[in-house]
Amino acid sequence: MTHESDRPPQSTVNVTKNGQTCILFGVKRIIIRFKDQTQLDLTNANFSLYDNVDVGDSNCNEENSTLTLKFLKVGHFKGLALRFVLVKSYYKLSVQNWYKLQSVQILLNHSVQATFSTSRIFAPISYSYHCQHVSSLHKYDALLVPSSAENSSRLWDVTFQDFQIQGFLIEAGEFAYAKDCSTYFSPAILMGLVMSLILLLVLAYALHMLIHLKSMDRHYQRKCSATYFPKMKDNYLEDEREPLRGNGQECYELRQPEYCRLSIQQFASVSH
Repeated sequence: MTHESDRPPQSTVNVTKNGQTCILFGVKRIIIRFKDQTQLDLTNANFSLYDNVDVGDSNCNEENSTLTLKFLKVGHFKGLALRFVLVKSYYKLSVQNWYKLQSVQILLNHSVQATFSTSRIFAPISYSYHCQHVSSLHKYDALLVPSSAENSSRLWDVTFQDFQIQGFLIEAGEFAYAKDCSTYFSPAILMGLVMSLILLLVLAYALHMLIHLKSMDRHYQRKCSATYFPKMKDNYLEDEREPLRGNGQECYELRQPEYCRLSIQQFASVSH
């Protein structure tokens, strides 16, 4: 396993096997911290990742790829290395092969100090994977999860900024089209969906009220019809009377209950 003879861009590493590139790795910054100590930036402005790591322990084949970055200049950390394990899998649903970053390990003098597992770092076999932040910190969505609370993994924090990796089907020594880690349900999109839902609820309520108002109009029209309300006394008195004949006198009886007393009194006066 050797470095490519033609130098790639700064902070980019590639691993070759039999003269062909089998792993590509690029990053802008690598920051690690142990316990509450000051964080260590492994890729500062004057530091070329390409010139200061050894990838001799890396290996790759058709089923999996392992990238091991052994840092040569890291201050008080001696024999510090990072190991990335990529595994290929076939998914029937997509009818193609995908690869997944199965784990990231921190090693000191070939001894594993921390292991971080992943579940959301994957891409189609012919793509590279890119993410602005791959980190164990919650403020960066914690794509790296400590493998166990019982070991020392939780004592370490690691963050990769502008992270990109590809472990299979590399052509011309360059990254393929990148599958980005940003999801379709970003906070801005979720807020837009929530606002749309609120507007739909308001519109549905308005339509419901409009339909309700129309039904009330029909209700009032029915109650305001002539068949519902009794006729007024002044205008329809003549239509509400029936002639009564008795003792040669003629009187009238009103049909409406509210006029019964008046009709009886009139009939009594006529009789007298």
